[in-house]
Amino acid sequence: MSEKPDPLPPGQLRRIMRLFRPHRRTLGSVLGLIVISAGLGMVSPFLLRGILDTAIPQRDTGLLTLLVAGMVVISILTGVLGVGQTYLSNLVGQRVMHDLRAAVYRHLQRLSLAFFTRTRTGEVQSRIANDIGGVQNVVTTTATSIVSNVTTVLAVVVAMIVLDWRLAAFSLVLLPFFVALTRRVGNERKRLTTKKQGRLADMSALVEESLSVSGILLGKTMGKADELAERFTAESRELADLEVRSRMAGRWRMASVQMSFAIMPALAYWFAGESLASGSNAISLGTLVAFTQLQTRVFFPIQSLLSVGIDMQTSLALFTRIFEYLDLEVEIDEREHPVDLGPAQVRGDVRFDDVVFAYDPASARPTIAGVTLEVPAGTTTAIVGETGSGKTTLGYLVARLYDATSGTVSIDGVDVRDLTFGSLSSIVGLVSQETYLFHASIADNLRFARPDATDDELQAAARAARIHDQIMGLPDGYDTVVGERGYRFSGGEKQRIAIARTVLRNPPVLLLDEATSALDNETERAVQEALDALASGRTTIAIAHRLSTVRDADQIVVLEKGAVAERGTHDELVAAGGPYSRLAAEAGMAALADAGAAAPAITELAS
Repeated sequence: MSEKPDPLPPGQLRRIMRLFRPHRRTLGSVLGLIVISAGLGMVSPFLLRGILDTAIPQRDTGLLTLLVAGMVVISILTGVLGVGQTYLSNLVGQRVMHDLRAAVYRHLQRLSLAFFTRTRTGEVQSRIANDIGGVQNVVTTTATSIVSNVTTVLAVVVAMIVLDWRLAAFSLVLLPFFVALTRRVGNERKRLTTKKQGRLADMSALVEESLSVSGILLGKTMGKADELAERFTAESRELADLEVRSRMAGRWRMASVQMSFAIMPALAYWFAGESLASGSNAISLGTLVAFTQLQTRVFFPIQSLLSVGIDMQTSLALFTRIFEYLDLEVEIDEREHPVDLGPAQVRGDVRFDDVVFAYDPASARPTIAGVTLEVPAGTTTAIVGETGSGKTTLGYLVARLYDATSGTVSIDGVDVRDLTFGSLSSIVGLVSQETYLFHASIADNLRFARPDATDDELQAAARAARIHDQIMGLPDGYDTVVGERGYRFSGGEKQRIAIARTVLRNPPVLLLDEATSALDNETERAVQEALDALASGRTTIAIAHRLSTVRDADQIVVLEKGAVAERGTHDELVAAGGPYSRLAAEAGMAALADAGAAAPAITELAS
């Protein structure tokens, strides 16, 4: 017994039709061409009947020439109109595809960071590439195909009735059965398509994760290359099986429909002969030939409509997945009338007023629990604490990568939620531990911050970040391609390129998210020099892992379980003997152990 098909989401067909609304004028032109083509196509059988029943029997060569010329002209006009119809329908289809791709991408750009932390990159890529690509044929040709075939069928049925109503009734009696059969095939393919797209998403995620530079490094060093290959092979095999099942779904049923269509003209001859033998009004030879020609013309669009019905039901599964992304709630959006502040208008006073934030609103303990804190303009505030204390989250609230659950985060007295996204991104600059570089040249990566930056400005930013000399030492200089995620460069070099990118933007508020925690001591000193130069004259919030990088901060804030445990300068907090003093003591012991204790630990691990 076959599964019951998934119900169609309410209003989905109307939603799909709305995709074509901006292009209704072009669609109107297509409709006009379809109607004209269908009308011309119905004239030829009547001309053929005239040739067989009148011109040839009466040896009227003038009429014969006229009728044949009419058939030739109609064929030429139909061909020309068909080319125009194909061009316009593809034009509309590709524009709809463009609108759909752009809408999904633009909507994803508006989603909060939380969505991307819980969603596989390969899944997102699959929705854009595989799902939207899967509906291309339907969007490009189906709408016009339906209109064209329906128009043709209606015109042909009228012409068949005009020629002989008895033959028309005999020919069309099986049509309802064919429609019901096609619906069952479409439902079956729809279920298989849903499963197939899920497998495509899984395979895309596996490829994205295992064939990235990081994935390859992990796989090779963990000896998992063969296991990953086997996982991919299993996913690919299951996908291939689903593809075969999808293509073969209802194939015997559709084959019976095609055989019936092929047999119907022969049955029409049989019916006409039986009518003549039984003494009924004779059906002329011209009428019979013209009718069978119309039969051929009606069966093809009916068959096409049945196939389109299957394609439509298959595509509904894809549209459902696409609309799922378009319907994702935008958790962080601009206010109705946002404030637009330029960097030149900003002093840089940052304030947290009783800020509470929880990744999961149902969580018993929020990540940030009632933080009140002021960072005066032009000063440096360091945020320190144990892992999981909420340091990074607190910083990300300033850049509005998340919104506070309650309380306010403000810059110069303006709630960051009231600012436009453009002004907030120009005010707050972020340098994180996870440096991301595009697979492009160094110059292109730098100009991502400011596309209009001149070569001199690029070099000035690189000098400020202490990376200009290394870049100039490369064979292609600033035109050097950095490679996938910047793996052609060391961690310190990538970090300094990222710092140069931030220097180009020149933001008045700087957020440093453990920007040196993954670097060795020598590289850290070089990067720290670049960061000190970047922070000069700016309001700086430094989320620190290594206390050595923040001891000169104007104030140090210690977080414990999302709350402020203590604050003050380095000397004040050490003298207080509280949490910071303990962290500083541990950091001092760790520094002493770098040269000694680390070696035995590595030896023990190696053994």
